[in-house]
This record gives sequence, C-alpha cells and structure tokens, in this order.
Amino acid sequence: MSISSRRKISPDWISKTVAGAFLGLLLAFGLVGIFAWVGPGGIAAANKSQFVMWMVPPCWLTVFSLTYLFHSGRQAWFWLGGLSITSVLAMLSLRYFMVGT
Repeated sequence: MSISSRRKISPDWISKTVAGAFLGLLLAFGLVGIFAWVGPGGIAAANKSQFVMWMVPPCWLTVFSLTYLFHSGRQAWFWLGGLSITSVLAMLSLRYFMVGT
C-alpha cells in the first residue's frame, strides 16, 4: 500500500477543536463520574471527591489531544458524541441503581 493510496487526516482544525473541547469535556465528566460511583469505596469514600475532581483535567486533555487523530471533523463529532452520550448515560444509570440499593 503506497502512501498516496492511504486515507489522509484532513486538517479540519476548527471542527476537531470544538468537538474535543465540548464533547471531550463531557466524555471526561462521564468517565470520571463512572469511576466515582464504582471505584474503591463507592461515592462516599473519604477524600474521593477531591481525587475525582483532579482526574477531570488529565482525562479531558488526553481526549482533547487525541481528537486531532480523527480523519475528519465529522468523524470526531460522531465518535466523541456517541462516547459522551454513552458514558453520561452509564454514569446516570449507575447513580440511579447505586442510590436505589
């Protein structure tokens, strides 16, 4: 396979940046929320809220930096949107079932 026949990453900077900023943050909140509910000690563990709060920026910046590896801005919006919605729904369902028990 030659280099010219491979699909190139398009320089769609604005679309990828906005997707990484907003949907990446939403994904980070969802992932960190899942950890808060099912992680060691549950939601009521001592000092867990402080640790969870400081986990958001590294998760967000990791997702944000990897956003530029998508082939297009549309693909970034699609995948990050789907993952964000899935993670937030998973966090909310965990919260509902954990509080209910």
